[in-house]
Amino acid sequence: MICDLAETYHIYDYKQLPARRVAVFVYGLRETSRVKMALSDNPLGFDTMLLAGIADRLSTLIWFKTKDGQRGRNQPPYIVDSLMKVTAKKENVAFETGEDFETAKEAILGGEAYGD
Repeated sequence: MICDLAETYHIYDYKQLPARRVAVFVYGLRETSRVKMALSDNPLGFDTMLLAGIADRLSTLIWFKTKDGQRGRNQPPYIVDSLMKVTAKKENVAFETGEDFETAKEAILGGEAYGD
């Protein structure tokens, strides 16, 4: 917070100010300030995430046009996942019959009907 206040408002000793005034200054900080990013538990700014998402979609569209993409192999890694440190790999699931699907759905939903 000290760095954000010094960078934005040139306030180097915020403890000399009334707490309410400091709260107003902190509230007015930009969304990419250290304090607001820490409070929102978001390590990256919106612009960075948006650009990474655009790059991911573009690389996926290009990959679809390749032979590997048509066969579902060697999908390019997502930049957003690496930025957000996502390590879980999605697993493809296929079912032989509709009954197998319904059984798996019931197991996931805990025996309750969906939407109840």
